[in-house]
Amino acid sequence: MSIPAPLQAILDEFRSLPASQRLPLLLEYANKLPAPPAGMQADLERVHECQTPLFLKAEVDAGGEVQLYFDAPRESPTTRGFASVVSAGLRGATVAEVLAVPEDFYQDMGLAELISPLRLRGMGAIVGRVKRQLTKAG
Repeated sequence: MSIPAPLQAILDEFRSLPASQRLPLLLEYANKLPAPPAGMQADLERVHECQTPLFLKAEVDAGGEVQLYFDAPRESPTTRGFASVVSAGLRGATVAEVLAVPEDFYQDMGLAELISPLRLRGMGAIVGRVKRQLTKAG
């Protein structure tokens, strides 16, 4: 399993907490999700596997670093939180680094007992969609 250092730090942060504090931490991440730039809304792709309407765009900047943009409703803090984790953990990585991340890396966050299996599958779909967009762009 290959995890970029920023994402590994987030995983370690979740694992260091008792189970009762992991969901509140995910909700903290939900509040940190940056809004996509103005005018980008039409470029975002919906992740249909998510129960919540979640939209994303993955691109590579001129320096070869991955840039990620997400839009998820504030009324869906779990989905927003996971999108924020993906954004914070993978933004600035190379395409090769992102493609090497397992789609089920969220298993290491210790959320399985706190979040429904359907939502967990949606989390994996977010990472899968990021990878597909990067592969298509490259």
